[in-house]
Amino acid sequence: MNKNFQKAATEYNAEAITVLEGLEPVRKRPGMYIGSTSSVGLHHLIWEVADNSFDEVMADYADTVEISLLPDNLVEISDNGRGIPVDIHKTTGVSALETVMTKLHAGGKFNNNSYKISGGLHGVGVSVVNALSSYLKATVYRNGEIWEQEYQYGKPINQTKKIGSTDPNKHGTTITFRPDDTIFDSTEFKWGTILDHCRQQAYLTKGVTVKLHDRRPDHRHKDYNFYFEGGIKSYIKNLNRNNQLKNETIFYTEKEINNVKVELALQYNDAYNEIVLAFANNIINTEGGTHLIGFRSAITRVLNNYARSKGLLKEKEENLTGDDVREGLVAIISVKLANPQFEGQTKSKLGNAEVRGYVEQVCSEAFGGFLEEHPKDAEQIINKCLLSAQARVAARTARSAILRKSALEGATLPGKLADCSSRKAEECELFIVEGDSAGGSAKQGRDRRFQAILPLRGKILNVERARLNKMLENNEIKNIVIALGTNIDDQFDITKLRYHRIIIMTDADVDGAHIRTLLLTLFFRHFNPLVTGGYLYIAQPPLYQIKKGNSASYAYSDEEKNKIIHELGSTNDDILDDETAESEIETDNTVPSPNKTSVRLHIQRYKGLGEMNPEQLWQTTMKPESRILKQVTVEDAAIANEIFEMLMGNEVMPRKNFIQTHASKVVNLDI
Repeated sequence: MNKNFQKAATEYNAEAITVLEGLEPVRKRPGMYIGSTSSVGLHHLIWEVADNSFDEVMADYADTVEISLLPDNLVEISDNGRGIPVDIHKTTGVSALETVMTKLHAGGKFNNNSYKISGGLHGVGVSVVNALSSYLKATVYRNGEIWEQEYQYGKPINQTKKIGSTDPNKHGTTITFRPDDTIFDSTEFKWGTILDHCRQQAYLTKGVTVKLHDRRPDHRHKDYNFYFEGGIKSYIKNLNRNNQLKNETIFYTEKEINNVKVELALQYNDAYNEIVLAFANNIINTEGGTHLIGFRSAITRVLNNYARSKGLLKEKEENLTGDDVREGLVAIISVKLANPQFEGQTKSKLGNAEVRGYVEQVCSEAFGGFLEEHPKDAEQIINKCLLSAQARVAARTARSAILRKSALEGATLPGKLADCSSRKAEECELFIVEGDSAGGSAKQGRDRRFQAILPLRGKILNVERARLNKMLENNEIKNIVIALGTNIDDQFDITKLRYHRIIIMTDADVDGAHIRTLLLTLFFRHFNPLVTGGYLYIAQPPLYQIKKGNSASYAYSDEEKNKIIHELGSTNDDILDDETAESEIETDNTVPSPNKTSVRLHIQRYKGLGEMNPEQLWQTTMKPESRILKQVTVEDAAIANEIFEMLMGNEVMPRKNFIQTHASKVVNLDI
């Protein structure tokens, strides 16, 4: 036997096994409980606490939820529900409040007598928040009494104690916490993210009032109240506010089957993309689940049956597919059930098998009746689906042609692509570069082993206003599809991705920004897994080159440029925004002395990547050790979808209003 193995086996005994008590596992591996320690995980703390308050609303014990961002990085979340129990828990020997706050999988959601419907299934929500907070205070109002307990890093500072009396009609829970800045990448909460999430919750919970307050000293005091009597019908109306509609009447139904409440709403518009948001107990399921499967199956069958019965779909014509009926569809699926089976603590997918049948039954019955009662709306919807079917056939032909071309061309690949030598996708990166000039510099400056370059000729098609068959007639888009190797849309296969970093590299001017936006729209709409999977990046070329003698420095912002000028001892700090491509500033060569000399700084403002020679482009923008890349992420698909529709869609007025609203925030715009 190997001596090293014998030694290792001897050392690996019972003493080597670590047992984490209480909330220690959460602090040791926070990502297992909140997804990550990024901004997404930070905001998840608020959602975990707020979910408990919304559970009280869904159980008809509360009607108000209030969230406040306070000084000293504190967050306060309160409701007017029953209040967490404060009496002694028989098993733990401490108060029920302390038990809930300090024990994983402890709560009222494992007992259906307490909550028939609950988003916080796992019972770890508030205890996880406690574990990941440097300070937390729980205040409970019950039976005319006020109770309180404080914690540090998940551990009680004191026992649960009564601190006073209050109006017997006042009841509820207030949780105040400060995230642990040693755990999270940043503890700066984003007001917009909180606003959007709470607006969504208000839509999903008819009759709830959600109050939001921002009281942080470095922020302007803001207050928002949300209340939507129409519920998810109001949500559909909001999502479609910038679109031309196909059915003016919003389809809505609500029904309960075997203690599962199913609520559906949908409306079609003239766009080419689909927005379907699925929720279980008010928790958004970004990966769908059984409720989404049941819904899609039902609308496909109902629309085919209706089209056949009315002669809108001829006998010899093939049925509409799921893709055909989903084009331009905006829908909300909300189910509420006692025992939801989610995949993971972040609840991204619903797994209850029975829910599929319930949703399919409710949707089939109600949507079929809706089409019969609204024949004009029904005809508009069917015509939209038939056009989509025609485009699908044309796109299939175009896609087949692209695949044949890709296979025939073999290693040469499309257009002007300069491929890399490595065939290990995980180490390869593709630079999509604006223009032949910049493409030439990039090809010469790159590391040929793992960096591929694909230059674009001008601006690609705006895919927000085009179906797939028209897109694939565009040579630039066609070349991107072939270069990636994944195919596109429903035939997308990420296992065939040839590069694990796709980097958009455009000029730092208006045209460059426009090309970048067009490319982002293409990837978001038709290669979405590349965005959600973290494969897409934006290169950050420098804005300025600052030369002093034979040495050169690069600045990626005006602030950085000014800092470099100051460090080089400028005697003319007033010249900050030069109009010409090159300017000169006199600087002191040394610290002030009687014999100081003067040297000129040469400052060049890069308008385009083509102005840099291959070595400069490599050192500043492409070299892994020194470059700056911004990873493209999408925290909320519904919000991202709305922005793309507004900026790239057919409606002019929403875009005009957006520009007028935000024009004052634009700095150093080059036209």
